[in-house]
This record gives sequence, structure tokens and C-alpha cells, in this order.
Amino acid sequence: GFKCCNIALQSFKGARIMNKCVKISLTSVFILSVSFISNGQNHTVKTPFINKMVRIPGGTFKMGSDMPGMGPIHTVNVSSFFINAYEVTNGEYKKCVDDGKCTQPKKTDSIARPSYFYKPGYADFPVAYVNWDQAKAYCEYIGARLPTETEWEYAARGGLEGKSYPDGDEISKELANYEASSPARVGSYPPNRYGLYDMAGNVEEWVNDWCDVNSDYYKTSPSKDPKGPPKGHSRVLRGGDFGDF
Repeated sequence: GFKCCNIALQSFKGARIMNKCVKISLTSVFILSVSFISNGQNHTVKTPFINKMVRIPGGTFKMGSDMPGMGPIHTVNVSSFFINAYEVTNGEYKKCVDDGKCTQPKKTDSIARPSYFYKPGYADFPVAYVNWDQAKAYCEYIGARLPTETEWEYAARGGLEGKSYPDGDEISKELANYEASSPARVGSYPPNRYGLYDMAGNVEEWVNDWCDVNSDYYKTSPSKDPKGPPKGHSRVLRGGDFGDF
């Protein structure tokens, strides 16, 4: 199977698992963290934090939502893949920077925490202010790739059909980090039914897909492992951030 690398960002409102689009550039200031997919059979990653991989079984699910701009709901068949259980941490990303394969985040502090990126006490917190290009570089550093939007949503749902959140139709402060002032240590909240943490709340996550600004892609996308539109001016974000509600 494939190994998947998700990326997260804090910028938009809504802890749901639905999609959002955001413009990208090397100077974009995004708060995000990374999970990951990669090809091959070796599931060991070169990071200081033990970010285990979880195998997501292949299957068919209903993708999308009846919310404006997030439909139509359509049936998609997904091949099995691996995805990391946790959002990418400061410690993991710093190792890539130290090895000269990644560039430093745009900012190294956070809203509530000075020296957030370099301070040892925050090594197990999600990396912040990393743009899509930096996230892609990190995934390549560990022999992985960003997941497609389809793979991310399939994994985030954890086998649940037609729900707004990884745990169902409701969300609570005991299940996710939202309406908060800062990110939480990765894995601080219960995992979804596939064993994945922070698929809603904490930080939003980058996927590989271009954004279809006309919202037409779901109407014509392949029914098997869709890869997203061939081009665009922005990338898709999934999940929600700590400031969402």
C-alpha cells in the first residue's frame, strides 16, 4: 500500500472534516502540521518522534457533503494506504531543517508561545507556519507524499458514513482541541476509529490536491482513487484548527 503524509494549518473556521481552499506561495504564513503517505513497503520514518504509521484498509465510501461548495456527495473507491497516526511535530520538522532538507518555518513563535518551534518543551507539539511547499519537502524527506483529498477524508471518517466529525455528528472539548488559544501536544485527544489523532481541531491539514474553485470536480472525478484537478491556483486544506468552532 501507499504511505500518506497529511499536513495541517490553522487559519479557517470550522472543526469539521470538510474541505477548504487556500492560496499557496513560498511566503504564505500558515500554521500547519504534517501527517504522511509514501510509496513502498518500508514504513519506518526518519524522525525523532515515534510517529507510527497506521494501515487504512481499502474500501468504498460516500465522499463530500451537502454543505455549499462541498458536494455533490459521491461514491469513491479507495485503495489501502498507510498514514501517520499523529500530526507532524516541531521535533520531527526540526530534524529535517537540521539536515538541510527543509527550510525554517516562516515564524518560530506562536500566538501564545514565544520560541514555539525551537523550545524543547514544544518538540511534541504540531509544527506551525509551514506552507504547502515546505510540507511537501518534509514528506519527501521521510520518503513519503501528501495524501490526496480522498485519502484524507476516508481516513478521517474512520469508517463512519455521512458524519461531520471523526466521531460522529457532534464535537466536544473532550474530543478535539478547538475554541482554544494555541495548539495542543499531538495525541492529547482520543483517536478516531482508525487510530488517527487530531483529524479535527488542533491544526488544519494540507493535502496534495489542487482546489477546484468552480466546485465541479466532484461531479466528474474518477470513482477510483481520484487525484484531484490537474491544475489550480490554490491547494485544499482539511480538518479544523484550535481556534475553530
